[in-house]
Amino acid sequence: MRYSELFGKTSRDFPKEEVAKNAKLLLRAGFIDKLMAGSYTLLPLGFRVKEKIENIIREEMDKTGAEEILMPLMHPKQIWNETKRWEYAKDVMYQFKKDDKEYALSFTHEEVVLDIVRKRLSSYKDLPIKLYHFSTKFRNELRAKSGILRAREFLMKDLYSLHASKEDLDKYYFKVAEVYIKIFERLGLKARMVEAPGGVFTENITHEFQVLAENGEDSIFYCEKCDFGQNKEIAKVKKGDKCPKCGGLIKEGRSIEVGNIFPLGTIYSEKMGIYFADKKGEKKLAWFACYGIGTTRVIGALVEVLSDEKGIVWPKEVSPYEVHLVGLNHKAEGVYEKLKGNKVDVLFDDRDISAGEKFADCDLIGIPIRLIVSDNTQDKIEWKERIGEKTELLTIDEVLTRLH
Repeated sequence: MRYSELFGKTSRDFPKEEVAKNAKLLLRAGFIDKLMAGSYTLLPLGFRVKEKIENIIREEMDKTGAEEILMPLMHPKQIWNETKRWEYAKDVMYQFKKDDKEYALSFTHEEVVLDIVRKRLSSYKDLPIKLYHFSTKFRNELRAKSGILRAREFLMKDLYSLHASKEDLDKYYFKVAEVYIKIFERLGLKARMVEAPGGVFTENITHEFQVLAENGEDSIFYCEKCDFGQNKEIAKVKKGDKCPKCGGLIKEGRSIEVGNIFPLGTIYSEKMGIYFADKKGEKKLAWFACYGIGTTRVIGALVEVLSDEKGIVWPKEVSPYEVHLVGLNHKAEGVYEKLKGNKVDVLFDDRDISAGEKFADCDLIGIPIRLIVSDNTQDKIEWKERIGEKTELLTIDEVLTRLH
């Protein structure tokens, strides 16, 4: 991709009301555009990051046996009345009336997925059911001041599973928990699973996936030695205590929530009539759980945790491009064509501006590898990684060998 043709260039300005680092950097680097408080457009660079995040999540969801679907964003009032959440969650939901009928925008999809399932579930042979989708969520966020970390409209991956027994649900629930840790590792984040309250979803203890971050909005207590952790809102431990799991020291830290999982049991199934016939032909309630990852929230978390004083630092797995080619003479055109011809995903800065401006934009955009073609490099290419100061002069064949 030629940078001169890319829609959404870097900028030295950003909305003055933005206070979050993720919003400032993503706006300046040309990844997002702000429509209003809590509502952002993913520009081409941001959309490419989102696609790579979704593809990693999709790969891992498919491995668990889950199947992808896509559910509606506008829901009728009556389906939310079945679980009584039309009233219970009204402060969070966007509700409206049209032609004397009432609707809500998708705050979450438990009711919708259960309506889909009950039309098709009859026997234990139909279970387990594992369905997921990537979708927009709308929530009346009163504190929309953290960029894309806390928006009123955002993207999320939801997984829903139904099971014939609690044992089967628990088995899959903790399997997904392990998969979530793996997903976040692949995305470049070190997430901790911590116990948390269920909010408007359930009274049960649930689990969040939190990434330690200096500017995080949450607070967690966690063990310095093992994987024990609790959200401060429900914590039974405090800073300085001994870990109830291994005896290690309990620490406190600010964090960003990037995912959550909820063991919902049979409460929703009972309210919505999600029954099946077991092996004896007896009528039983299905066991239900839901699992979420905030895809746009992950983008914000990556920027909060991995950026430096120069700009964003993307992990290679989710970077919008594999390499950033800086052209400072006519030979760069040939290098660009050679890279494209060898299936290298490259952003080529072909603009007629100073080298300093190009280098500053490289650092701001944050692609992991910078390649420079200039008079100083002669017939070679300068290789520099986003993190670190070391540079090397390589032939095009050596560059291609490293990239592949």
